[in-house]
Amino acid sequence: MSFADQTIIITGASSGIGKVLAIKLAQQRANLVLAARSQSALEKTASECIKAGGKAVVVPTDVTNQKACQKLIAESVTAFGEISCLINNAGIGMWARFDEMEDLSIFEEIMRVNYLGSVYCSHYALPYLKQSRGLLVAISSLTGKTGVPTRSGYAASKHAMQGFFDSLRIELKGTGVDVLIVSPGFVATDIRQHILGAAGKFVKATLPDEQEKAMSPEVCADLIVKAMTKRQRELVMTLKGKLGLWLKLLMPNLVDRLAARAVSSQKIND
Repeated sequence: MSFADQTIIITGASSGIGKVLAIKLAQQRANLVLAARSQSALEKTASECIKAGGKAVVVPTDVTNQKACQKLIAESVTAFGEISCLINNAGIGMWARFDEMEDLSIFEEIMRVNYLGSVYCSHYALPYLKQSRGLLVAISSLTGKTGVPTRSGYAASKHAMQGFFDSLRIELKGTGVDVLIVSPGFVATDIRQHILGAAGKFVKATLPDEQEKAMSPEVCADLIVKAMTKRQRELVMTLKGKLGLWLKLLMPNLVDRLAARAVSSQKIND
């Protein structure tokens, strides 16, 4: 699958995986529709995409707003006449034990951003994806496969995302639309610098050995583009992530201990 002249919508394109992914696809001369809440940040991404050889338009979008998602799809079609691919990447994280939660509204916020935003965008894009026999991409997480302490709301939203897109894949069989679910592990983006804490306010999470444990956004984006090219149904990143899925079936208690250990070294700053 070549992405030259293909119209690709990316939510959460202002930073992190979304931004790097946009630039990688621009290098293949894709037509990009960049969505996120910050127009200024999106314009920076668009500038880099144009320099890389692609075309890019900016559509500031709050994916928690259903009408805004509908508008995003409409403006994408107006700009380029079609939709070849929708990458549901917008997301927000959390760090807090459930028994220490002070503000339960963050569970609703995380579900609206991580899950319902994908539902809204996919719903309005689907008629155009059927016309182009296109591709739906869901940027999930390994926490969409197994629970992780201090990430209960985040894991719930990614589990919901996994179930939704798995079901949608089956429904779309025979339409020509493929569904790819991507499950990264730790990626060195700024998402952990803006995560919701127990009080419902943004806090910062850091790993003492972050550079050793986290995958770079560039490597992550390269793997996603490769999976998109092959129109894979699923991409589980890292050998540990793949082994973890088998271990969960064979030794679930061990996976629980490993998940707890993986986040035990993280520190939170208000």
